[in-house]
Amino acid sequence: MENFLKIGDHAPDFSLPATKQEQITLADYRGKLNIVVAFYGMDFTPG
Repeated sequence: MENFLKIGDHAPDFSLPATKQEQITLADYRGKLNIVVAFYGMDFTPG
């Protein structure tokens, strides 16, 4: 069974590489700013 987020659920924490070999995590900003996470699967690929 897959776990899907429902409206009002908190996104699970994740980390992403940033500049200067740092890692940014969602937890670093939770409760401080409004966060928008967008995924464009084919945005940086040809075709």
